[in-house]
Amino acid sequence: MRMPSVKYQIGDTVMGRWPGSSLYYQVKVLSFDAKSQLYTVIYKDGTELELKEQDIKSASGFRSRSRSRSRSPARRRSRSRSPARTTRRSSSRTAAAVAAAAITEGAPSSRKDSKLKDMPEKLTKPVENNSNNRHESQGENDTANKSDAKVEAEPEKNQGRYNLRRRKDDGDAKEAEVKPQQLEEEEARPAAPAAASTTPLDFGGRLGAYFWLLFLPAWVFFLVLQVNLEDPSLANFPPPLPPLDTLFDAQALGVVLLWILFQALLYVLPVGKLSEGMPLRSGERLNYRTNGFFAIVVSGVAVAAAVHLGVNLAYIHSHFLQLAVASLLVSFLLSVYLYVRSRCTAPDQLALGGNSGNVLYDFFKGRELNPRIKNFDLKFFCEMRPGLIGWCVINFAMALAEMQQQGLEAPSHAMILVNLFQLLYVVDGLWNEEAILTTMDLMHDGFGFMLAFGDLVWVPFTYTLQAYYLVSHPNPLGLPALVAIVAIKLLGFYIFRKSNSQKNNFRRNPSDPKLAYLKTIPTATGKSLLVSGWWGVVRHPNYLGDLTMALAWSLPCGFSHLLPWYYMIYFIILLVHRDSRDMSDCRRKYGSAWDEYCRTVRYRIIPGVY
Repeated sequence: MRMPSVKYQIGDTVMGRWPGSSLYYQVKVLSFDAKSQLYTVIYKDGTELELKEQDIKSASGFRSRSRSRSRSPARRRSRSRSPARTTRRSSSRTAAAVAAAAITEGAPSSRKDSKLKDMPEKLTKPVENNSNNRHESQGENDTANKSDAKVEAEPEKNQGRYNLRRRKDDGDAKEAEVKPQQLEEEEARPAAPAAASTTPLDFGGRLGAYFWLLFLPAWVFFLVLQVNLEDPSLANFPPPLPPLDTLFDAQALGVVLLWILFQALLYVLPVGKLSEGMPLRSGERLNYRTNGFFAIVVSGVAVAAAVHLGVNLAYIHSHFLQLAVASLLVSFLLSVYLYVRSRCTAPDQLALGGNSGNVLYDFFKGRELNPRIKNFDLKFFCEMRPGLIGWCVINFAMALAEMQQQGLEAPSHAMILVNLFQLLYVVDGLWNEEAILTTMDLMHDGFGFMLAFGDLVWVPFTYTLQAYYLVSHPNPLGLPALVAIVAIKLLGFYIFRKSNSQKNNFRRNPSDPKLAYLKTIPTATGKSLLVSGWWGVVRHPNYLGDLTMALAWSLPCGFSHLLPWYYMIYFIILLVHRDSRDMSDCRRKYGSAWDEYCRTVRYRIIPGVY
């Protein structure tokens, strides 16, 4: 069977029509779907669209600015008197505005008067440029109006987003007569969206970054010290501080480094699937080795072998604080390396949210989006491996420590539930590791202290708080309580997994026949917003599942102290903040379509409540 010919090739720079308008902007071809006959293109501001062939034009079909100027000597003479002029012209200028622009350019008064006299009324409205530089006469230009691309000037309300400058092409053509009206129309021709270099600051801006850099490590140490007390009531604040010389332990640092190196070795092994990430602003797609499930299986076997050979895994419980300090040191040094290397990174490889120009803010937020050492992706590795798998190993070590301290032959029911629930959560994440490639962390956030600290310190040393608490504070559970807690966990897991799978499948292939039943709201970017299925119930059903599972993790610890409920409280704050970031980003990106989406799906996380 003969394959249909493809007019535009991957990597070609062409002119793509903006949906719902006659505006054409410079785009880069990313891919072509032979089945749907759609080209995936990316604009300079990072927006991706799927366009039909008739919505794409060759860049050579657009007349250059310099060529049109050469056809009007009087205009060229006046322009030369003000070479540095950078005034941007509006597509909907009035005759008075045109006169002011002519004065600015230094045009003679007679020229200005004649221009005002001959000015057509339609210049007060958006205009179109229908000329083509391949035609040698005005008559031929008029003929070309019927078939050539139309480039419409942008409405005033959108001028803050796009720069109005004329495009150039490399085609050679003979000079043709151009009327003043055509020159004015050409002045209004828009250019491609300018690539943004940063986005509004979040996390409290610069001052917030200073605060979080100090607060986050201090909070981890507070939790570790507080939960280790005989009575971990918050009324006993502050917990007694240990001697400074006991905080750092060379052996603990060696254990942390050995664990990270072991996980790095598993990551680089040619085992598992090579998954393709989402398109970047540059148009490229990175490949990721998604063998996380293999890594956790091998890690589990290695830990079991170590225990069988007599390694005392309860060392993790007795040196928990020293291990946390060692991990903090590693995350800080990694963050310094990431920031230094980002200073030599190309602008299109930087994250929009971490390029503010303020050193501490960018250090905290992360400048480079996908830092790699050859094919070793540092962010993806840290996100899914050392901390996440380490979380399960620490929980297992806490179960062994509980047995030793309380003289048990087996862990308590509460400890077993916490271990199994959190192990299921991690294994599910690693089994569906490819889904993380469509998340905010991987797609938008740079890799800096925020993620490095979160991956290597926050996750393994705060998410294990329930298991750490149960070592010294047992909580017996009856059969009804066990059944109820398991039911809550399974419900949360079901909501979490089904909603995440639906979102990931839709993002990767919106035209999948299996998703044809889903209702959507189209947006100006070419993407659609889900308003049915799980995403028609609340805006973040995956957050609802996450919170339900967090409740099941905390219930085995009982209600004697607030500390084991820390994860539940923290997660509510985290998800509400993430929702606000998501709301702001989506409203800026989708405009009125997002407002319609919010009216259709009223609740954010909890149906009928929030």
